[in-house]
Amino acid sequence: MHDGRPFRTDPTAPPVVRPLLASRVEAGFPSPADDYVERTLDLNEELITRPAATFFLRAGGRSMQGAGIHDGDLLIVDRSITARPGRVVVAVVNGEFTVKRLQRNGKQLMLVAEHPGYPPIMLDPEIDAWTWGVVTYVVHQP
Repeated sequence: MHDGRPFRTDPTAPPVVRPLLASRVEAGFPSPADDYVERTLDLNEELITRPAATFFLRAGGRSMQGAGIHDGDLLIVDRSITARPGRVVVAVVNGEFTVKRLQRNGKQLMLVAEHPGYPPIMLDPEIDAWTWGVVTYVVHQP
């Protein structure tokens, strides 16, 4: 059983590279595909800027569906990025991880869900809450 701590990338692990085709996939009208590989692609190189500060977490629940984050999605979280209003963050609220959008209403900071069924979490001294990291990428199956 997982102990609840986020998974850390292993900077000593060998890169896992895959071919990157030179052409784009059209979402509109089809176009002829190129038959050659432009280069190899390492997702660690593409998605992780700061390996020592980057963690992977799985999203749970529906509160962030409006931001394109679905139950079971893989979140790439960078702890070295400053949490600012407007960013999607992972926060610790009363000892539990949550993913929400950090917003400001006047002087009041809050964690806001992107689903109408979830109320905002007001960040004030009475609540044990702090931002843990900033979500940089979301990986999910279509």
